[in-house]
Formats: sequence, C-alpha cells, structure tokens
Amino acid sequence: MSRSWERKVRKNMEQLNKRRKKAGLQAIASPGAATDRYRGRSIILPLFLLLFIGFYVYTMTWTPVDPDGPAPFETPIFWLTVAGYLALAALFWFRRPYLLVGKDYVGTRKFTGPKTLTADAIKSITVLRPGYIVIEPKKGGNWVFSRMLNRYPIDEMADRLRKFAQDNRIPFYEETKKK
Repeated sequence: MSRSWERKVRKNMEQLNKRRKKAGLQAIASPGAATDRYRGRSIILPLFLLLFIGFYVYTMTWTPVDPDGPAPFETPIFWLTVAGYLALAALFWFRRPYLLVGKDYVGTRKFTGPKTLTADAIKSITVLRPGYIVIEPKKGGNWVFSRMLNRYPIDEMADRLRKFAQDNRIPFYEETKKK
C-alpha cells in the first residue's frame, strides 16, 4: 500500500473514531496503529539514590554540631532534602523505560522526553547476545537497551526488531559473544 493511501486511511479512521466516540461507541483501531511495547524496569538509578540518601543521613550524624544552633536532624532543609531524593528515586522506579515498535518507527523515553525514529532514520540494528540491543540512527547517538541495567526482555525484542528490520529493509546484525 502506498504512503499516501495509508495517510488517507489513517485520516478517515480518525474521523470515524471521533464520530463513534461522540455516539458513545468504542473506537475502531486502525491497522497501522498496532504497536508492540516492551517494558523494562530501572533498578540501578533508584538504588544509587537510596544509597546516596543513606550516606547523606550517615554523614549528618557525625558532623560537628554548633552548640548554640539546632541539630542537623531538626532542620527542615534536612528533611526536605531526604524527601526530595526519596521522591526522585520513586519517580525513576515507577517511570518504567520502554521500547515501542510500530510499523515504520521505533520509540523510547529518554531523560528529555519521548523520542521516535522512523525507519528511514535508522542506520542498523544490532543484537549482542549477552543481553544488549543497539539501534544506530543515522544522526545522533546510539540507543542501547540492556537486560542488566533496565531488565528488558531482550529475546522478545530481538525477534520483533528482526521482523521490523526485514519489513523496512534495515541492516540487522546478530552477534554472539566469543569465548
């Protein structure tokens, strides 16, 4: 199907879904809207922040205390600092990283927000068997998905990305670790 025809189908599907929503009916999913989302779990950064909080509390117990001033544990800024780092650790724990694979694009969440790459902006996809997937864009830095750091399901992602690469004529490399 040509790209212009796909755009027409998508536009008509959006109009139909708006009308169905107003009528109280369930929306119809367009065939191009089917995506696969692979979620990971960020463990390293929240763990590091919790260790940092523990170190901060520990160092505040052995700092010299001014006899005329308040103890470090009595100041509100101490508790605000601890609460802020706990909230940051919770944010990184509950905000799970993901890889979104559509028909002709891939997407993920970076520190600056959601990012997408279309198929023509991808140079190659490499699966490193110890547990890494590298998507190399034509411009910018590589996207690396790791089983160790973010607990991604690498095997499922590799199968889906292999099909994505075949459909969009992207070079796909699979490397195994040599002993």
